[in-house]
Amino acid sequence: MPIIKNQQILENTWTFVDDDAPLAGGDITVSVKRWTEDKPALLQHSGKVGVRLTPADNVAALGDDLPFIKLIELHFPTFSDGRTFSQARLLRSRYNYQGEIRAVGNYMTDQVFYLHRVGVDTFEFNDPKDMELALSAIKDFTVRYQASTY
Repeated sequence: MPIIKNQQILENTWTFVDDDAPLAGGDITVSVKRWTEDKPALLQHSGKVGVRLTPADNVAALGDDLPFIKLIELHFPTFSDGRTFSQARLLRSRYNYQGEIRAVGNYMTDQVFYLHRVGVDTFEFNDPKDMELALSAIKDFTVRYQASTY
C-alpha cells in the first residue's frame, strides 16, 4: 500500500510485526512491549527497525533508544483520540527525534494538516482514495498563529 512521505506518494517498505509473530526480514515495526522485551535481537536485525506507539504508550520510555529507532508509527485506534498529536510533538521538540514519524490507523484527512504541524512527516491510509485529498490538506492554511515543529 502506498504512503505519503515528505508530501510525495511512495511505496511502503515497512511491515508491522505482531507481538506473537516471528520477526520478518526487511524493514519492520514492532510494539513498544516487543521492543522492550526483544531489544537485543531487534538491534541485530538485518533491516531497519521501528516502533509503533499506541495512544497509551509513554514516549519517555523510548527516550534513550530513539537513536536506534528509524521509524515511529503513531497508531490511531479511533480518529477522536488526540494523544498521538502530543506524542508527535514530544518526539520532535522534547526528544529531538529526527527519524520518520508516521500516522497509521483511523485518522481523517482533515487531521493531516495538524499532524504535519506537530511533526508527522509520513501518512499511511486505510483507503488509498484518501491520499490525493490528504496531499492537498497539508497545504490547507497559509497563515498560522502557533509555532510548529515544521
